[in-house]
Amino acid sequence: MGLLTEIDIMIGVGVALVVILIIAIAVVVSKKNAGNDDEEGSGSGEAESGGLDSIDPASIPNGAPSWLNPFKWADTTHFNLTYTAETVGDLPVMGLFSKWDDSKAANEFAPALDKPWGDYAKRPARGVNIGGWLSLEPFITPSLFDYDRRQGIVDEYTLCTYLAARCEGILEKHYATFVTENTFKEIAAAGLDHVRIPFSYWAVQTYDGDPYVFRTSWRYLLRSIEWCRKYGLRVNLDLHGLPGSQNGWNHSGRLGAIGWLNGTDGDRNAQRSLDVHDRLSKFFAQPRYKNIISHYGLANEPRMTSLSVPAVLQWTENASKIVRGNGVKDAIIVFGDGFRGLNNWQGELQNIDRAALDVHQYVIFNTGQIVYNHSEKVRYACDGWTEQTVDSMTRGTGFGPTLVAEWSQADTDCARHLTNVGFGNRWTGTLFTGNASTDVTTPRCPLTDNRCDCGPANADASQWSESYKKFLKMFAEAQMSSFEKGWGWFYWVWDTESAYVFPFFIQIYVVANMTPEAAPNGATRRAWRRVFCPPRRTRETLTASRPYRAFRTYLKLTESALYRTASHVLVHLFFRGFSCQSQESGNTDTMKI
Repeated sequence: MGLLTEIDIMIGVGVALVVILIIAIAVVVSKKNAGNDDEEGSGSGEAESGGLDSIDPASIPNGAPSWLNPFKWADTTHFNLTYTAETVGDLPVMGLFSKWDDSKAANEFAPALDKPWGDYAKRPARGVNIGGWLSLEPFITPSLFDYDRRQGIVDEYTLCTYLAARCEGILEKHYATFVTENTFKEIAAAGLDHVRIPFSYWAVQTYDGDPYVFRTSWRYLLRSIEWCRKYGLRVNLDLHGLPGSQNGWNHSGRLGAIGWLNGTDGDRNAQRSLDVHDRLSKFFAQPRYKNIISHYGLANEPRMTSLSVPAVLQWTENASKIVRGNGVKDAIIVFGDGFRGLNNWQGELQNIDRAALDVHQYVIFNTGQIVYNHSEKVRYACDGWTEQTVDSMTRGTGFGPTLVAEWSQADTDCARHLTNVGFGNRWTGTLFTGNASTDVTTPRCPLTDNRCDCGPANADASQWSESYKKFLKMFAEAQMSSFEKGWGWFYWVWDTESAYVFPFFIQIYVVANMTPEAAPNGATRRAWRRVFCPPRRTRETLTASRPYRAFRTYLKLTESALYRTASHVLVHLFFRGFSCQSQESGNTDTMKI
């Protein structure tokens, strides 16, 4: 039998397996929902509490604050409900079990949590962000911002100001439902090994005048770490919102002026943020977090183009000393590039041990890049971002260790509320920010005229053309290839309510599985390579390869293992078959808008 004939047969089998995979997922999810967990949910090795029925209300002291009173919690799943007022770093341990198990690995390509990860330059992180959950972002959950525009509800600050006492109940419902244990099960099933969890300072502390919900998100953060532990996922802690706002953007909590290291209260808010890190780092220096907290983020996206660079650098050095001094010794300290250009970090902050510079790479927020057609976007990801990553990783031309903690396949800024509630977008030339210097009134889609339309960009994934799905896949692979020249990547974002092109889940289970050449097994991965690259392997090298062996193993899997392993093959074998060099042989010009 000829090689191509064998592959063609395997492609047909692969398509059938996609159907089996979808059924298997449905069965597993159905059983999960019906049984409501006969699995231990805390990752602690202890039997879970029997729920509120097993707790004597008299065991909760009169006047106990809501964060210590499980009878006031909207969700008690997988929490230890036994009352305790114990704190570490003045932060409550209530809800945690006393034991934990670090023996799990996210997948067969990653070491277990209790084993060293090794050199991130040789084994880069492959992760995803749980954005829009503990730090709200309007485009991720537009339903939370569905108010009359005249009410001015544009961020978490204005939302909680408007809702007042109702804010806690509404947000806790969001915390309890938007991310669940199944989220982390799916992340591990997708073949990922790290999770970046954005959260904001009000999980720790609020100040006079703050409308934010105090501390409710804290226990959800702790529970999410335990779920990561259960599935062998390492955690990148990301302080996304700092007192005063470090960038003036809605995902910092408050849209508008920067009040951190800037303005009347800038220094006070900078000190407050150091105080927050003092408490956080004392808490996360506990032995239970040594293996699972792989990255410790100091400040998401400080807008250094509008701040004093020396002041931000000094704050970063001060925060790092606090974190290390409090006992967080092994986690990588992460700080943002501040949008000042990676080359400008050469020689900076070299005295911070085990640190990494974090850059966020998007084409959609840059008027000079969003206009690229599909071919140009893929080429820029291959050429421009590879060069930037390599130069930044080299201490002679950049900071040194560099990771990409946010990136996306999104090629437009059309998603509702993406640029802010009511701001419009660059794609159609309707971006009105209230500042003429940042308004974009000329369409910036590749056509640059009145044919620019957000309809196709905002369409449901079921309406995507084969050409568009091919672009999304190639754009993702080009970026992963570039970012793995550094210390790895974290995709933005795992899930949204309606911005269909953003969620990683959609990319894995829709883009991949709706195209036969992208089904999650070695044979169809090779079929994709036939489309874009001349075949170079002999039968002998093909059948001895990891993809082929994985595919043969794939056929023998049980239903539950099929669900778990097929996606590992997708990410770890299929995606990694891509290189920026191989895409040059593809006819990407057919993907122009």
